[in-house]
Formats: sequence, C-alpha cells, structure tokens
Amino acid sequence: MKKIISVFTFLLFSIISFSQHDPFKVNVVGEGNPILLFPGFACTGEVWKETVEGLSQHYECHVFTFAGFGDVPPVETPWLSRIKDGVVNYVKKNALKEPVIIGHSLGGTLGLWMSSTEEKLFKKLIIVDGLPSVGALMIPNFDATTIVYDNPFSKRQLAMNDEEFKAMAVQTASFMSLNKEKHKQIINWILKADRETYVYGYTDLLKLDLREDMKKVKIPVVLLAATYPNKEMIKSNYDKQYKYLQNLEVFYADNSAHFIMYDQPEWFINQVKAQLE
Repeated sequence: MKKIISVFTFLLFSIISFSQHDPFKVNVVGEGNPILLFPGFACTGEVWKETVEGLSQHYECHVFTFAGFGDVPPVETPWLSRIKDGVVNYVKKNALKEPVIIGHSLGGTLGLWMSSTEEKLFKKLIIVDGLPSVGALMIPNFDATTIVYDNPFSKRQLAMNDEEFKAMAVQTASFMSLNKEKHKQIINWILKADRETYVYGYTDLLKLDLREDMKKVKIPVVLLAATYPNKEMIKSNYDKQYKYLQNLEVFYADNSAHFIMYDQPEWFINQVKAQLE
C-alpha cells in the first residue's frame, strides 16, 4: 500500500510540476468542438469573457493567459517561441481534434505562426485585428534581423518609474478602444504585466515576420479588422501584409479600434458565430 501511495504521489507531483512549466494558464469552459482563444499582448483571458459567454453553450472554449501577464509567472526569453511550442504541445497532449483558433492581435499572429508550421493540427483561424508582421507596420524599411533585445526603446521602457509607465498605459488604452468604459481594464492589464515580459515579449513580436510564410498556411483564415482611425489606410496595410495568404476572408468592423470585441460587441459575436457554423 505504501508503495502504491508513493507512486501515486510521484505521478501527481509530476503532473503538477509539468503544468507549472507550461508558459500559460488555460481555463476550459463549455462542451463541444474545441476552440482556442488567445488574448492580445499584455491581456489576460478575461478579454474573452463575453465571447465565451456567447460560445460555451455549444463549444469547448480553451481560454489562454500567457506567461508574464495577469497572475501567470514569467518565463525566460525567447518568450514567444516558448508560447508557440507550449500551445502545440497542449493541443497534442490533450488530443484536441482540429481546434479552431480565435486570436486577438498578438494572439492572431501566434495563430498564423502555428498554422504555417502545423498544417494539419488546426481547422480554422479567426484573427481579430492581427498581422503577419507587426514590425513591418511600425518600422520603415523593416528588417527583422536588425531587431535585438538590447535597444534604446527597450531600455527606456525598463527604466520607467511607475508613474511614467502608467502614463504610457493610459495613452495606449485611449487609442486601443473607443469604448471608454473598457480603458481601466486595459490599463490594469498593462500595469500588472511583468515588466521584462512586456518589453522583451514585444521585441519577440516585432522580430517575427510571417509575410512570406503565409504561403504555407492551408487552413481557412478569417480576419476581423478594425477601421479606426483610417479605413482606406488600414485596408491598404492588410492587403500588403496578407497578399501571400490564399484562403482569406476579411470583414471590416466600422467604428471600431483595436479591441473590436469591446467597440462592436454585437457585430463581433455574430461574425464569430457565423464563421464557426
């Protein structure tokens, strides 16, 4: 009996230890075909609260919060590749059959990356205002090979005091969502983030250029795109970034900034449900 208890204790400890080394936390809600919900940068799975309420009666929602955000402990760099490998292992370990990915911003980029390397693992990808290359949008004459962790912008962010960092978070929230009632939540997520994850994790995102890799994505991809502040400019950017992705549908959310699920909630959930049918 003692031997059985000892073996059971070892197995339990092994399971707990393994789960503690995952670079994310997952809450599973509902029953049905599996959906993976990835939040945007610095956000927690709470960003999907209303979405899960609308989907969990018919789908099994796996809601992720990534390492360094919310109450999930940080991991060492490279942060984003650890997240990617961890999610792929999670899907295989739990034998999830062709899950659909819904990813906001960074979460959409992550979905694109996994879909370009794991051709048969996923059924469909729904991207909420995400890009193959964030760096190419922000940096003129972008060259991913020039992006390094130790750069002046990162140093400034790491050196910010609490007051300066909060001012940056307030400014970020103000243009990320037109729904002012949600600004406090977005700010709180940024302030709670592990500072090094916030800085170096974003560097990982900037270093990732998937524009050419779009040729490798075979599953259907749906892009729900915000139009604020300039719809024509935004359409032009998306056309350039996604030009090598063959199986793509784009739907534009008018009068919405980056957090479409907050700015146009009814339009958003109706679009998601339609794409899951």
